[in-house]
Amino acid sequence: MLIERDANGDFILESSELAERFGLSLADLRRHMRHGSVVSSVEIGTAEHEGTKRVSLRLGNRLWQAVLNDENEVQQEQMTVLRGKPSGRHPR
Repeated sequence: MLIERDANGDFILESSELAERFGLSLADLRRHMRHGSVVSSVEIGTAEHEGTKRVSLRLGNRLWQAVLNDENEVQQEQMTVLRGKPSGRHPR
């Protein structure tokens, strides 16, 4: 998967490859994105993980994560199906 950075430092991922990872058509992925159903985050590695980044995208109960090296090349990736229904609330 090709992951680039724009002038602001934001990560740019190929939509068709993401759709494939999530088992969706490109049109379905774009619809989910327009509705704000795809949530993303980036974590910067520290200590022994210095120079790496973990990019995460969540859609419903599916979580795709990729670990990037300092050249933004994917070193590993995984798709996880989370158990249970996301409630948006933290357990007490």
